[in-house]
Amino acid sequence: MRKKIHIIPIIILVILIGAFIYASTYTLKSVEITGCNLSSQEQVKKAVKEKAWMNNTLLLMARNKIGQLDDIPFVAKLDIDYVDKHSVKVEVYEKSVAGCIEYMESYIYFDKDGIVLETSKDRFEGVPYIKGLTVTSWTLGKKLPIDNKKKFEMILSITQLVKKYELDIQGIEFKADGEIVLRHNSIEVEVGDGSNLAIQLMNLGNILKEVDGKTGVLYMKEYSNDNPTASFKEN
Repeated sequence: MRKKIHIIPIIILVILIGAFIYASTYTLKSVEITGCNLSSQEQVKKAVKEKAWMNNTLLLMARNKIGQLDDIPFVAKLDIDYVDKHSVKVEVYEKSVAGCIEYMESYIYFDKDGIVLETSKDRFEGVPYIKGLTVTSWTLGKKLPIDNKKKFEMILSITQLVKKYELDIQGIEFKADGEIVLRHNSIEVEVGDGSNLAIQLMNLGNILKEVDGKTGVLYMKEYSNDNPTASFKEN
């Protein structure tokens, strides 16, 4: 009976050693990443590998179930899927960026509610660049402190409508006289004081298709439900 008692720990030890040896064959060699537009594939890959203790695929998957990775610029969430003992696939879900402004040689990126998401030295394509807005300070995770609240509310309205109607707008500029100009490739879109933004932007996509590839000014200042007309002056 005593011999059996002594054998049990040995059996357990052998099982544990065998399990360790087997687990050690799960070495992470390949990380396939999709979904990076604003975020850096290299930063995502580095973060994933750092989470894989001893470069082990099994330990990576275990840690992934426990919690998210450390903050990565512009990344809201990562989905890590096991492919095989040496490979994983990573789907990147980025934060929803509405626009950016320039501040001390950097760009501040914010969401549809004006919350500061990230700051970067790089200006990324696909994010509207706002001109004519002054900011003296900002805090990550907080709403941009804009003195002109009416102008800021107008910016948020524009960025929300741009996203809703899937418009390709690279810039939003507020002129000194209060007029608003949107920029699409080589076309300036004059939308007036913003009083008819909803109807203007709802129809802007179809109008831009008619002048695609051209350079000039699209006049929509008077565009409204009662006057659904726009004119284009080519440069």
